[in-house]
Amino acid sequence: MICKGDDRRTLLISLIKKEVMNMPRPMKWRKVCCMPENKKFGPVGSKAGQISYINMTVDEYETIRLIDLEGFTQEECAGQMNVARTTIQKIYIEARKKLAESLVEGRTLFIEGGEYRLCEQNGNGCGRGCRRQGQKRHFEENQK
Repeated sequence: MICKGDDRRTLLISLIKKEVMNMPRPMKWRKVCCMPENKKFGPVGSKAGQISYINMTVDEYETIRLIDLEGFTQEECAGQMNVARTTIQKIYIEARKKLAESLVEGRTLFIEGGEYRLCEQNGNGCGRGCRRQGQKRHFEENQK
């Protein structure tokens, strides 16, 4: 196939557009204030071989913490974690399902992994509901 200069350019542009359209979106990290103090929850007295596990990600934990404990709306939670509200809604639904399975079925819940980055704790932390901000204040008060 013989192409003239403009035809080659058009062909090249169409190939590049096709490749770009097939590329996945870059992952957006979810901002988390701090790691949970306890990472394992489950029924007391169950033997290791009898336990069924559920894994909750750290970003799912943070969503539950912000919405259910701190009283954030899904919109506020999305802003705090630096993601879209629809993303928070999906994370929140999955996290609540895991909590319910753990409680109702007596399964051990592990909190680990996920797509997150810890806040940088510059100045006053990452905003309202930041646990690192409170920890810093508590540390400074104990130093006096």
